[in-house]
Amino acid sequence: MITQAPRSTAIAPSDTYSMRLDLLVGFTVCTEQGPVELPGAAQRLLAFLALQERPRERLFVAGSLWTDANDERAGASLRSTLWRIGKAAGSIVSARGTGLALAETVRVDLHDATTCARRVIANPHDHSMADLQLLGLAGDLLPDWYDDWVLLERERFRHLRLHALEALCAALAEQGRYGEATEAGLAAVAGEPLRESAHRVLIAAHLAEGNPSEAIRQYRLCRRLLGDQLGIAPSERMQQLVAHLPADG
Repeated sequence: MITQAPRSTAIAPSDTYSMRLDLLVGFTVCTEQGPVELPGAAQRLLAFLALQERPRERLFVAGSLWTDANDERAGASLRSTLWRIGKAAGSIVSARGTGLALAETVRVDLHDATTCARRVIANPHDHSMADLQLLGLAGDLLPDWYDDWVLLERERFRHLRLHALEALCAALAEQGRYGEATEAGLAAVAGEPLRESAHRVLIAAHLAEGNPSEAIRQYRLCRRLLGDQLGIAPSERMQQLVAHLPADG
């Protein structure tokens, strides 16, 4: 089982990063001195910038975050929020001309997890235990936030992470590393209990290790969840996976 490592309250000085922004599981900003408390508007602005692939124009940022205000009021709210962020967290935002972005010295946990997941999906046999730890612990993006721009990005990352965990589970089982394969499979199932593909790779890992009883138990759980929650039966592909096992009841 993957255990949650405690987050440090400060980050060590680095040639590359001097601040950290955590968006997975919850919102946290840390500087070299420790955590920084920010009001809600400041948190939303930093999170919004972290989810952009490039610097964004001030008008676009203001209009996206203060949707109920006219351009003048939205711009004023943006300027006020930037001032508060600068006072509390220094140069965490890079402002060049009319463009805004996170400073290059900010490390974002979502970016690390996204890079890891894409690399694992591209080549699941080229991985490390650190990849399994990172993806297993990643959790949802800002789970208590309901802005449209958060919901869309949360769903994108959720699917990316689950695909990576499934790929890891299959690759680890193929290499005979069954304990780690089970970890990855269980993390995928926990991430989405109604996702049949996550159950399938976990069942396949149990079978590869020679644990038919565990495979049957997982199949029964999957069948019950799909039946109770969605009113459907496991797919033919799933049934073929366990067809050679004793009657599952």
